[in-house]
Amino acid sequence: MNARSPRAGSRRGAVTFPLVAFVGVVLVSLNLRTAVTSLSPLLGVIDAEIGLGTAGMGLLGMIPTLMFAVWGVITPMVLRRVGLELLTVLAMVAAAVGQVIRALAHDPWLMGAGSLVALAGMGIGNVVAPPLVKKYFPRHVAAVSMAYITGLQLGTVVPALVAVPVEEAAGWRVSIGWWAVLAVIAAVPWVVEILRPGTPTDAGAPATGAPTGDPRPATGEASAGGGAGAATATAPARRIRPWRSPVGVALALFFGTNSLCTYAFFTWLPAVAESIGMTRAEGGLALAVYSGIGLVAALAVPYIAGRFEDPYAVVVVSVVSYLGAFAGLLWAPDLAPWLWICLLGVGPSTFPLCLTLINLRTRTQAGSAALSGFSQGVGYTAACLGPIVFGVLFDGPGLASGLAFLTVVLLLMLFVSRTACRPTMLEDTLR
Repeated sequence: MNARSPRAGSRRGAVTFPLVAFVGVVLVSLNLRTAVTSLSPLLGVIDAEIGLGTAGMGLLGMIPTLMFAVWGVITPMVLRRVGLELLTVLAMVAAAVGQVIRALAHDPWLMGAGSLVALAGMGIGNVVAPPLVKKYFPRHVAAVSMAYITGLQLGTVVPALVAVPVEEAAGWRVSIGWWAVLAVIAAVPWVVEILRPGTPTDAGAPATGAPTGDPRPATGEASAGGGAGAATATAPARRIRPWRSPVGVALALFFGTNSLCTYAFFTWLPAVAESIGMTRAEGGLALAVYSGIGLVAALAVPYIAGRFEDPYAVVVVSVVSYLGAFAGLLWAPDLAPWLWICLLGVGPSTFPLCLTLINLRTRTQAGSAALSGFSQGVGYTAACLGPIVFGVLFDGPGLASGLAFLTVVLLLMLFVSRTACRPTMLEDTLR
């Protein structure tokens, strides 16, 4: 990896900090994965009561990526008719209502319907959070995005960590349903913003543009938040079609292969842990550890990607960690089970890399927005295959077959990410 040239920036003028909006952004980020990781450790208990079946559990694991892909496409169109703050409130209300429906479900169909509603709200939240940061914190995009990513990771880790203890104390319906309260709380700051006159921001002076010595136009520093925040950019002179660029196609496939593996383990890691001799509680803890290591990656990987021209080494480390974990789970499960879980947790370090590359591989905000929509739409669509295919293989032929499938996916990721990581710009490769 080659280090980038040092960059300099400046900040001028007094600024105010919109505290209510900051609290709102963090609360929204905490809600974006609760419906995913609060359910996985309890699938066996829920299946025993309402009869989900293997296919039903696999489909429940597929719904998050499906909703994220669908609403990633739809939300920008809805935003043209509904204000950003109002749509955020509606997203959190949908997340709350969906989780209540799931908690009251007495058959697989109602459980599925509740999951669709809850994850539609969270899919909308994925898209609206970055432009909220862009709108209210134009001078602190990077710092507030870091807080947003931290909240996202905590909202992934904590539900998995407490799912089984809460279920043992109060039942699985309480364990998956009480997260609706957090979603309702997250809507409150945005109701306040809707009702108050004006839009307080921290824009006491123009946001920092491209740093000195950087030939590229400013991208809004929104790499950590994905490309949705780029909706604030001015209209491009021509429409950018990322699928006509090898960089765009490579990053979409990179995002897809990464998400496929990640969501397969979000759904099935507790069951995998139990299959190698861990208890149910340890299975929930394993999912929390798997998710928690992603918090460290979310803080470190964007820095690495910005520091080096070609961050392909991050991909290599991630793939090697996954393969090492697979070997341990298959051939030495009793030797160091928590080491294998930790190695699995290093694997998804490619996720923050994908988000960061959206901005590092584009010259303009229009290019960033186009690449973000394309890569995340295609990526989450591909990721839908992960939970159901791995689940069928795991429940049928066994763990070895499921891990063999993911190994093929990882080898594909190793190949396509080579193009995505090279310091080549989307706009320069359009055909």
